[in-house]
Amino acid sequence: MEESSNGRPDAANWRKEAVDWAKALVVAGVLVVVIRMFLFSPYIVDGPSMQPSFHTAERIIVNKIMYDIRQPERGEVVVFHSGFGADYIKRVIALPGETVEVRGDTVLINGEQLSEPYIQEPVDTAAASGGTYNNKDYPPQTVPEGHVFVMGDNRPNSHDSRDIGFIPYEQIVGRADVVIWPLGSIRIIGHD
Repeated sequence: MEESSNGRPDAANWRKEAVDWAKALVVAGVLVVVIRMFLFSPYIVDGPSMQPSFHTAERIIVNKIMYDIRQPERGEVVVFHSGFGADYIKRVIALPGETVEVRGDTVLINGEQLSEPYIQEPVDTAAASGGTYNNKDYPPQTVPEGHVFVMGDNRPNSHDSRDIGFIPYEQIVGRADVVIWPLGSIRIIGHD
């Protein structure tokens, strides 16, 4: 910054620098709004329904454009508008046109058992004590076009498609891609 003859910063240069800073802040603000509205958004996990995969108060980044490019796939963790005044986080289990059934700890898709490595440990623990991890069966139903069937990983404590029905694509906010908080839990989210 140039100084005037009396050793103080020139007022015109000070104003120019202030205007440049203001422009930069406005551009940064617009970028933040655009990114949050259309591309990515932070969410906080609230409740135990996705344990052991996710825990209450974990912060995740949701990719909001993924499903503008393609449809959800089995195993992906999605955030959706539940219609109960909150957004839910659940795992996609069955896709349009598939018949889904839940019998104890067995999930059947078109009559074939679904492999679910993300809940294998609690399922094995429940089996070792003579019980089942899941406490809600679900009779065979075919997923309608434009919908998915979702379940929480914490099967005994999840309000999911077994209770609320199939989730329309238009209610899906996006795919959970990254856990960003707490620091010890930072990770890319696997979608097996």
